[in-house]
Amino acid sequence: MARSGFYAWRQRQQNPGPRAQENAAITAQVQAVFERHRGFYGAPRIHRELRATGRKVGRHRVARLMRCSALKAKTRRGFRPCRNSDSKTAGIAENLLLQDFSPLALNRCWAGDITYIRTTAGWRYLAVWIDLYSRRVVGWAMGATMEATLVLEALNRALGHRQIEPDQLLIHTDQGSQYRATAYRQLLEGRKISCSMSAKGCCWDNAVVESFFSTLKLELDLDDHREELISPQQLQRDLAFWIEGY
Repeated sequence: MARSGFYAWRQRQQNPGPRAQENAAITAQVQAVFERHRGFYGAPRIHRELRATGRKVGRHRVARLMRCSALKAKTRRGFRPCRNSDSKTAGIAENLLLQDFSPLALNRCWAGDITYIRTTAGWRYLAVWIDLYSRRVVGWAMGATMEATLVLEALNRALGHRQIEPDQLLIHTDQGSQYRATAYRQLLEGRKISCSMSAKGCCWDNAVVESFFSTLKLELDLDDHREELISPQQLQRDLAFWIEGY
C-alpha cells in the first residue's frame, strides 16, 4: 500500500470523523439492547427498539454494525414441510380459521397446541393458548403426560384470565387426540365456544403457535438435541420467566 494511505488510515484511527463517532455510539446502544435481551434479539427487533427510543437509524446499518461487533442472535434452519395428507378422521372439526391470523378484537380467536421438551427426568409437555389479536399467551400448563387433562388445565387458566362472550370466541388447534377428547368438546359446548381444526399434516394452518414454540425453544436453548438437560423444576421456572415475565 502507499505510504500516504497508511498515514491517512492512522490519522482516521486517532481522530475519527463524525460518521465513525456516530457508529461507535450506535454500536454501544446495540450492544446494550443485545445484552439486555440475552442475545435473543436480531437486527430487526434491535432496530425497532432503537427507533422506539428516538434513535434515527436504518435497519441495514444496525445489521452491519452487529456484524462488525460479532453480535448474532440465535437462529435455526428453515422448515422443510412434509407431504400433506387429505385423509379424513372421525371427530375432526371444520377449519373455520382458514389461516386468518388477524382477528379484529381480543378474545375472538385463540390458537393452541402442545410441544415436548426433554429434561433430566424425561419428557415434559407444554400446552399453550395464544390470543391471535394480541399474540399473548393467555393460558399455559406443563405436565409429564400429553393427555387431554393438560390441554384442559391450560384452557381453564385462559378462561379464568379472560372474560369471553358467548358465541364470540373461536378456538383453533390441530387434529390431536387431546382436542378430540370428549371432555374437551364438552367444555367448548358448555361455554359456547366454536371449534376449528387444521387440515391434517398442514402446519401452516396453525403457524402462529408453531412459530411461538420454535422461538421459545431457540431462545431458551431447549432444542431436543442439546447435550445438557435441565430439571423439570428449572424448566418450569424458565417457562414462567419467558412466557409471563419476558
